[in-house]
Amino acid sequence: VGRLFTEFGIVLALAVVASTFVALTLTPVLCRAVLRQGSGGMLERGVNWTFSWVEGGYRRVLRAVLGWPLIVVAVAAVIGASAWQLYQEVPQELAPREDRGVFFVAVSAPQGATTGFTDREVREVERRLAPLSESGEAERIFSIIGFRRLTHRAFVVVRLSDWDRRERHSAAIVQSLFGPMTSIPGARAFPIQPTGLGLRGSRTPLQVKVLGPDFDSVREWSILLLDRLRENPNLRNLDTDYERTQPEVRVQIDRALADDLGVAVEDVAATLQTFFAGREATQWIDRGREYPVILQAREAARATADDLGEMYVRSRSTQRLIPLSALLTTSEGAATPELNRFNRLPAIEISGSTNDGYAIGQAIQDVLDAAAEVLPADAQTAFDGQSQEFLETSSGAMMVFLFALLIVYLVLAAQFESFVDPLPILLTVPLGVTGALATLWAYEMTLNIYSQVGLVLLIGLMAKNGILIVEFANQLRDQGASVREAALEGSVARLRPVLMTVVSTLLGALPLVLSTGAGAEARQAIGMVVIGGFGGASLLTLLLTPVLYDLFARLTGPRASQAEALDAALARVQAAREPAE
Repeated sequence: VGRLFTEFGIVLALAVVASTFVALTLTPVLCRAVLRQGSGGMLERGVNWTFSWVEGGYRRVLRAVLGWPLIVVAVAAVIGASAWQLYQEVPQELAPREDRGVFFVAVSAPQGATTGFTDREVREVERRLAPLSESGEAERIFSIIGFRRLTHRAFVVVRLSDWDRRERHSAAIVQSLFGPMTSIPGARAFPIQPTGLGLRGSRTPLQVKVLGPDFDSVREWSILLLDRLRENPNLRNLDTDYERTQPEVRVQIDRALADDLGVAVEDVAATLQTFFAGREATQWIDRGREYPVILQAREAARATADDLGEMYVRSRSTQRLIPLSALLTTSEGAATPELNRFNRLPAIEISGSTNDGYAIGQAIQDVLDAAAEVLPADAQTAFDGQSQEFLETSSGAMMVFLFALLIVYLVLAAQFESFVDPLPILLTVPLGVTGALATLWAYEMTLNIYSQVGLVLLIGLMAKNGILIVEFANQLRDQGASVREAALEGSVARLRPVLMTVVSTLLGALPLVLSTGAGAEARQAIGMVVIGGFGGASLLTLLLTPVLYDLFARLTGPRASQAEALDAALARVQAAREPAE
């Protein structure tokens, strides 16, 4: 995920450097060649009249607002504080569910199922997917039987037609297949929409691990948590990696009888290994290449537990062959295929997927709440896969946002040569964050890694308008104007460039919002944050920035005019020379 911020920062920095170079070199030349002195046409006169009327109204409103600064600051504080509530309400996820032109169907037959059984169930899945090919929505369907070397698992890949040749989004197609796929009687099958950013775990984005001192305790705790999570209607396909569904044959050796017959226990174990699992006996060298020689019984001779009666082990005392069936007692049962650990502790994973509109952030919070309700104090929980990536990314993005604010503040403090002047500029950023989150909430979008990139971009955009006002107000104070007069006249004088900046930024972000096709969800996330945050907050900052400047600038000393500063500097130089003379 850090690659997104790295590439975004590099591209934006280089673009700003190039833009600055053009503004300082090419733009003055073009102004001299293009702009001409004159009254202009009707359009120019109309635009100038409109701006003059707007500036007059803005001056009257701002003059009244400057008389009630505490009310303005209080309203702005309420709006900025509402960003926290909106942050809780907006669904959060790692990446938006993009239409990547493909989706998958995960098929899971009963544990121990053969490849042939799984193949028959997959053919039923393909039959129910056939209408997509007939309608032209799907171009290709192919299946993988024995997925990840598990005979009871399969994976079906459905390649959709190009975005221009189908009307439905891949999410709508996947949603329509839940019923047909989950009604297959012989196996569990459910469609999966792949995640963005090339992340794995599309099948089960929610992965929570229950940790404890031993597997018996962890198994009991995982059952409690799983039953509690199944009450949540927004979670589906909940499963655990600890299931006693693997068929097994338990073999008990009659050690007393084996000792009487002169049969060693290790010989019995070696015989079972050789016949059932296979054992490397020697190597065979042919034309310089070495091949292992593996002994194993034929498949037909090791199919059931009754085949043990056809196997013999030699007695060490009498050298006679003793049938294994005389020494062994067998019983059939079931066991878990594997025992896993996480952070060196016995762990059982509960995995699942979420319904549309139920973001992974809310799912994680619901899991934590459920664990606090049903699990004992000595039980531990941890997240893995996309859930873990989401938690790490969320905390990392917050640090990036705060670090960006700090850097901007320090740079502005160096440029203004004041630690106070940047405050009226950066205190308007919460308004932009509120506008961005309100836009995401209103359009039922999620807060994801792309919208977080837009929030970082919003810091620079919000600061840009404040810099125009504060810098010009400082120039007016240098010329002898009072703080309030400088705040009023500086804001009115910079109204036109501020509005031009706002309009140009919104128009630049508009294609992102209107984009369609591959990756449109990511572009829309950035565009909506810029338009909602920057567009909505810019109008408020036109009132808040002058008010904050009027309040904070009074904390600084009086600014001398440029002429007075020059006279004072000359006087100090002359005073330094007189003792030397």
